[in-house]
Amino acid sequence: MTTQWIWFDMDGTIADFYNTENWLADIRNFNARPYLNAKPLYDLAELFFTLADLRSKGYKLGIISWSSKTSNSAFDRAVEKAKNEWLYNNLLDCLFDKVIVTAYGINKADTCRPYGSGILVDDETANLDKWDLGGTINANNNILEILKNLEKCA
Repeated sequence: MTTQWIWFDMDGTIADFYNTENWLADIRNFNARPYLNAKPLYDLAELFFTLADLRSKGYKLGIISWSSKTSNSAFDRAVEKAKNEWLYNNLLDCLFDKVIVTAYGINKADTCRPYGSGILVDDETANLDKWDLGGTINANNNILEILKNLEKCA
């Protein structure tokens, strides 16, 4: 039996990064504040219980998220720290088996390939189009309704 992964992007998928005040100015100035202060896109209790239900169905859950397009190595580390803190502060960290924050623009499928097949939940069409490890869920729709309808992991 192979365990299937569900990989979640963060910004624009579970974190409302793009509606965080001054997000663009902050990242242009290498300030990771928006990654830490973004509001959740969904009710946290509903998101938590949906993710917990997926785990009970046999799925492994992962984060596959990019660092900032405006980047340097110190800022990449700050963004990774902020994203991990965001998960912790929103009580979601305990539900994820793996958190990967990679350089902006890296093919997410290539990064996740060592873990086997999986589903990508992302708001970027290009990432969904390049995903060749299984299914995709477009995060421009209500992901909770789609995730709740997934069957047990075979």
